[in-house]
Amino acid sequence: MINYEEILNSSVVDIKPSGIRKFFDIAEQMENVISLGVGEPDFKTPWHIRQAGIDALEKSKTRYTSNRGLIELRREISSYYKRKLNLDYSPESEVLVTVGGSEAIDLAIRALINEGDEVIIPEPSFVCYVPIVKMAGGVPVIINTKAENEFRLTAEELKGAITEKTKMLILPFPNNPTGAIMEREDLEKIAEILKGTNIIILSDEIYSELTYGNSHTSIAQIGEMQERTVLISGFSKAYSMTGWRLGYILCPAPLCKQMTKIHQFCIMSSPTVSQYAAIEALKNGDDDIASMRAEYDVRRTYVVNEFRKMGLSVFEPKGAFYVFPCIKSSGMTSDEFCERLLKEKKVATVPGNAFGECGEGFIRVSYCNSLGNLKIALSKIKEFLKENKNG
Repeated sequence: MINYEEILNSSVVDIKPSGIRKFFDIAEQMENVISLGVGEPDFKTPWHIRQAGIDALEKSKTRYTSNRGLIELRREISSYYKRKLNLDYSPESEVLVTVGGSEAIDLAIRALINEGDEVIIPEPSFVCYVPIVKMAGGVPVIINTKAENEFRLTAEELKGAITEKTKMLILPFPNNPTGAIMEREDLEKIAEILKGTNIIILSDEIYSELTYGNSHTSIAQIGEMQERTVLISGFSKAYSMTGWRLGYILCPAPLCKQMTKIHQFCIMSSPTVSQYAAIEALKNGDDDIASMRAEYDVRRTYVVNEFRKMGLSVFEPKGAFYVFPCIKSSGMTSDEFCERLLKEKKVATVPGNAFGECGEGFIRVSYCNSLGNLKIALSKIKEFLKENKNG
């Protein structure tokens, strides 16, 4: 008999499974569950984008593309950033199309991190950063962001975390799970700390189109930061294209060249049909984004107000589509709260500690659901709190 524990990669074995998936798996085995846990738009991919994918299939545009992606798509991505953020990226050498934003994060970390390099990660944040850094041989250095600072990374916190081994800073804003954003003045202070260093910024901007009341600012727009920034985004959140699995990297050519090498050997090229659909999204999808963002904003306001009526402390998110209420007053841990809420009221949420230890005492609530379902779910959460007011 083979002892699989002896032959598996120990760095992979030591990594805990995603704390998000645990609750999805439980919910899938139950009936009539309202899910406020999934980080996925509930809108259909806009028809004109789907039609572009259908047209690609009908015209047999199904062969491999260039490793970097269709040049037409890379040109559209470059054009999009020029008109949106006034950033210049060469479609020939500074744009790489990936299998979702997740592959882009993996490529950036693997291409840059050597054994023992330190990577600064503000938490709470998306679940993949720490595991990928560890698998690359890097050392995660966690900064616990705070509700009193609106879950932003401060320059003082960053300065205190930098050592001679620091190789990378991950900037996950707009943030999953808190909905926090970094405004231009925040980024300018971060930029001052990083000037004159060799620290690279991995700026995960997948939610950049989903900000409320503030236009998104990329740190690549600040001073000389573009030369040290790996900007990552994609089509999943803004265009409701999660299953199309398409993201991209924008970065200086010497970095892009090495990331393309990894992509070349591990992936070959991103889904061809998805790339044709993405071209259409970039060309004609601005109105779709505006429409979905307006609906999210209505839901966002409603959910925040309802949690506050329940007596829970909740930071008003300025980006993404999540609310991160504090449930410490319930006397329950994040895991206990979410497990009992799911079993007793059939409402699925995600414990805050799935996004880092400092997320303990919070839950992540996604408002990617109809207003009708949100009203039902929040009424059930209110009932749950009343029934368990003593913990």
